[in-house]
Amino acid sequence: MKSIFVAAALSLATAFPVFSQDYPAPLVECGGSFSSFVDRMKSLAVSRGHAPSTVDQFFASARQDGATLNADRGQGFFQKPFIEFSRSLISQNRLQNGIANLQRYDAVFDAIERNYGVSRGVLTAFWAFETDYGGFQGNFNTLNSLMTLSHDCRRPGLFQPQVLSALELYETGDFSPTETTGAWAGEIGMVQMLPGDIIEAGVDGDGDGHVRLKSSAPDALMSGANMLRKLGWRPNEPWLQEVDVPQSLDWSLTGTENSLPTSQWAQMGVQARNGSLFTNLPGKIILPQGHKGPAFIAYPNFDVYFEWNQSFTYVLTAAYFATRLEGAPVYDAGNPDPGLSGPQMKQLQQKLQAKGYDVGKVDGILGAGTRAAVQAEQERLGLPADAWPTPALLNRL
Repeated sequence: MKSIFVAAALSLATAFPVFSQDYPAPLVECGGSFSSFVDRMKSLAVSRGHAPSTVDQFFASARQDGATLNADRGQGFFQKPFIEFSRSLISQNRLQNGIANLQRYDAVFDAIERNYGVSRGVLTAFWAFETDYGGFQGNFNTLNSLMTLSHDCRRPGLFQPQVLSALELYETGDFSPTETTGAWAGEIGMVQMLPGDIIEAGVDGDGDGHVRLKSSAPDALMSGANMLRKLGWRPNEPWLQEVDVPQSLDWSLTGTENSLPTSQWAQMGVQARNGSLFTNLPGKIILPQGHKGPAFIAYPNFDVYFEWNQSFTYVLTAAYFATRLEGAPVYDAGNPDPGLSGPQMKQLQQKLQAKGYDVGKVDGILGAGTRAAVQAEQERLGLPADAWPTPALLNRL
């Protein structure tokens, strides 16, 4: 199970848009020799008011890390469709450990729900997928990973500010350039937070005067809850619910871009599979593998998941697992039409790009841009517009 977890948690478990094209501008020039880049970062840090001696000490051990670059470019696990992906991550053991942790930290979760309005299942699901409840937090040297990705010209503007945040944590004694480790993209601790997020949202949950996300579950869980609130989590509201949908539904109304009052979905025949719909909220009907597969209604809090992670499959799986931890049944997988292989998905993305659609990087991953383009082409071609690409669609294109 550990190998599956490593692939999942350390490939895309990031709190910033890995696939976004709207990257911040870098603070200093990227590329060139790494030693020269270190000098540029040191000069930047001194210009921001950090003591030169402290800056020298902080950057003294910085090295370029090839393993970080390899991890950054290896996203194959996220090409799996939802059913296969979710079954890989949600084992009976992981579910049982989650329930045990809910009981063990019941008082902590009570405080979180009281102070932040974030449900215990939501945080426990992140805890499970990010680090297997703290059991595997990553062994990448955090400073080296951040510096490597800051030097790399793929998206340096995302990572260079995190180096400066790590320097701030170093000055307070909460970061070690040589000993702090975590995920390949610089996240630290049980729920994998970047240095800047720790500064902004870190909470001393156990009252010891420090925010120790690697060793203190109360610190990690409360910090995660605070971060979700800052990202826009609506207190004490649901996020996801499995539904049964009538086959007469207008599939073009479904998808992550289309929100309707849940009361209107109910009038169309959508029903909660467990419990009742939250008809006072807007909702989106999510069909991860088309109209013949599982179906969910996503409430406004579901959108906050994409602020934590940009992978549709990861987000839906994490949101669904949160409902399982709080008693929801196993979803009805249905009988979805066969999807596309990785090469076929890339071919589809190329065809959609040629038609003028913005699908982002041609990577074989069915992300939000590709889904929207697929749905538009399905509607144009008179196919069920459920955003699930099939060989039939590829052949029509």
